[in-house]
Amino acid sequence: MFGTIDTWLMYNLTGGKNGGVHKTDVTNASRTMLMNIETLQWDPNLLKFFGLPKTILPEICSSAEFYGRIEQGVLKGTSVTSVLGDQQAALVGQQCLSKGQAKATYGTGCFLLYNTGASIVHSQHGLLTTVGYQLGRKATPYYALEGSVSIAGAAFNWLRDNIGIIQNSGQIEAMAATVNNSLDVYFVPAFNGLYAPYWNQDARGVICGLSEETTSEHIVRATLEAVCFQVRDILDSMHKDCKIPLARLMVDGGMTVNNLFLQLQSDLVGIHVLRAKIAETTALGAAMAAYKAVENRYSMEAPLSKSGPREPIKPTIGSTERNLRYQKWKMAIDRSLNWETSTLPQGEREAFDGA
Repeated sequence: MFGTIDTWLMYNLTGGKNGGVHKTDVTNASRTMLMNIETLQWDPNLLKFFGLPKTILPEICSSAEFYGRIEQGVLKGTSVTSVLGDQQAALVGQQCLSKGQAKATYGTGCFLLYNTGASIVHSQHGLLTTVGYQLGRKATPYYALEGSVSIAGAAFNWLRDNIGIIQNSGQIEAMAATVNNSLDVYFVPAFNGLYAPYWNQDARGVICGLSEETTSEHIVRATLEAVCFQVRDILDSMHKDCKIPLARLMVDGGMTVNNLFLQLQSDLVGIHVLRAKIAETTALGAAMAAYKAVENRYSMEAPLSKSGPREPIKPTIGSTERNLRYQKWKMAIDRSLNWETSTLPQGEREAFDGA
């Protein structure tokens, strides 16, 4: 048998060699490059291309239905009624259940999903098309566009471990808040290339705009802004692909405890930012889907917290300043691209090697 980590967990929870079920859901199957995202079934042409027999693959199910029962341990007899991929579960947990809604999860990297509804949008601007969720065997599947940022919170690990600008993550907000701006410093943390929408593996990190007045605090603030600018890169691509302007961005993940960061994100993108009240949105999304499977009348849009709606963080700068700063970010991006010497034209490469 061959599958993803969820199929292995499911198989063992439901009995393993003693009758364990071999199943997965549409969101995890869509990440294997083996599923047709239109039919939601294993694609015979792709299976032939990769040389895989269909008999070893799990049955593809919806994200919310009865899969089986746990066969041992303290949860013996408990029904398993939901399987969701990581980022898709966060999309559900953030209640981005309508076309045109989007969420961003900030960790060591950053992942954005934009709900495109029942329509499959094939990106022309560097994004990936994926299944968002299917809440029931007969339910309409919802799709999403995804953009990934390779380095988000990991950039601060580099500031701490490689150059010693900070000692711990608790310092970041306080240090960045001691200066009013980054003093025109722009940091592109492309340590291993750039992901969406550039997909340039030869890009490398650059810090532009250094002057005699630049301090550690300016670099820390520029690092926060770097995450924000990378998110804008992806959101701009999503807008170009879908033609639906995004009014607000749902956010979660470790970096969202930083209030200054969320204000910068709102400022540099120009939309309202709403922080999740329940931190573990991925687990929450899976739980919501599991309950939907056993209680079909459950409204996935129902309020999740008794403390009232989330307060949006609103932009505090105008579009002129926002666009000027984004233009300079693009200049920094240009300087990071194709940095590896192997990408130089032959003549330039020979001159480089000779030097």
